[in-house]
Amino acid sequence: MSFFSFGQSADIDVVLNDAETRKKVEHKTEDGKKDKYFLFYDGETVSGKVNVTLKNPGKRLEHQGIKIEFVGQIELYYDRGNHHEFVSLVKDLARPGEMTQSQTFDFEFTHVEKPYESYTGQNVKLRYFLRATVIRRLNDISKEMDIVVHTLSTYPELNSSIKMEVGIEDCLHIEFEYNKSKYHLKDVIVGKIYFLLVRIKIKHMEIDIIKRETTGTGPSVYHENDTIAKYEIMDGAPVRGESIPIRLFLAGYDLTPTMRDINKKFSVRYYLNLVLIDEEERRYFKQQEITLWRKGDVVRKSMSHQAAIASQRFEGSAASESALEQAAKEESG
Repeated sequence: MSFFSFGQSADIDVVLNDAETRKKVEHKTEDGKKDKYFLFYDGETVSGKVNVTLKNPGKRLEHQGIKIEFVGQIELYYDRGNHHEFVSLVKDLARPGEMTQSQTFDFEFTHVEKPYESYTGQNVKLRYFLRATVIRRLNDISKEMDIVVHTLSTYPELNSSIKMEVGIEDCLHIEFEYNKSKYHLKDVIVGKIYFLLVRIKIKHMEIDIIKRETTGTGPSVYHENDTIAKYEIMDGAPVRGESIPIRLFLAGYDLTPTMRDINKKFSVRYYLNLVLIDEEERRYFKQQEITLWRKGDVVRKSMSHQAAIASQRFEGSAASESALEQAAKEESG
């Protein structure tokens, strides 16, 4: 019988039950490209079918069992091969035996906990995937299918504005203010910069959004800074008493929610970096951490309203209409 089954193999295909209706989102792969994956949220059921198709009809396929797993894991690039699994669920689809024809197996992982957001960074990857396996004595046959998980948050109750001063004694004194410290990924940053003392010749000023990825612990900590966005505030010399408004829409940038100490393996934080450059190319800067969070699709349409409120607070009601129009364009785009 073993000679009869020699050379038999199979193809495995994993198909979700709601594949035709479930939303897909773009997600960055390890090589920097973007592919589309099925989107899931914490607590959602993951169900579907595993199709095992024999390659050589008429030949038997002996196996030690067929199973499907749902896995959430973190991989640190400097420690490849050592995967840290924080979710690991297994369903047995078939007992050890033999297959004489192609078969389809149903599976369901009910209300699966998916505590973290999918993430692909400079030094770390957090991924969720389904893995179907036909277990054999010598070599298993398996197929993986990645999915993407988004974590949603509600509007933070405490969201105070950011007010700071930066300066050089007798040369420069600036106050800057941002309307809040926590922003959703489609939000708008509204603020103002006040020049109280200007005795150096500033030729350029910008705000950068910096993503800082931290991996590892103790002596093996790696920090990776990535400038996500550069937003020019001013080109030319300011004068004392001048104030410059800021309105920075986040929707066009590749941002993730802030992630703090994910499974004790990594963190992702965001900073607003105010940069001033004088005529001698000297750079002056001040960083401030902000918190980013993801809103659900249902409430995203309120972004234009948020922009209008922010503008009223900082620039008076006359500016709110333009903010509303700009936010609406951003939302529709």
